Amino acid sequence: MSSACDHDHDHSGLHGGALERALAAAEARMVEAGERMTAPRRRVLSLLLETGGPVKAYDLIARFGEDGQAAKPPTVYRALEFLERQGMAHRIASISAYVACAGHEDEAAHAAAFLICDCCGSTKEITGPDQAAMAAAAAQAGYAIARTTIEAHGRCAACREAA
Repeated sequence: MSSACDHDHDHSGLHGGALERALAAAEARMVEAGERMTAPRRRVLSLLLETGGPVKAYDLIARFGEDGQAAKPPTVYRALEFLERQGMAHRIASISAYVACAGHEDEAAHAAAFLICDCCGSTKEITGPDQAAMAAAAAQAGYAIARTTIEAHGRCAACREAA
């Protein structure tokens, strides 16, 4: 991401009641799936939702403690892996960051597709490609898809307008 981005953006995440409702919904999904929303998992998900955009694991580690104490890296990485498996977070490999899933509550294994701004770093999760067609093409090639993440880089509308 370039540091040349010097215009305003609105990348706010969830706060207050909206954050609490999202966390409660995530916890309900975990109970339904027979999983537990432990305190570290809840804290990491909360940080992802509050950020409203991609965040590096080490930034999560630094912000983890309510009292300013950093977490031990394995605590955060284990929580991130769990949240990914449950479809509540995605790893964006090209920028080595994580982001809360923008929806698809009923489908943990959806095909994630992201638009990533190379200027300001914002991301937008969009509907991925037709999973049935992808699964059929993979099966024809002898593969079984476990997870799909598509990353498209460019410039968001605010960055294009400011240029």
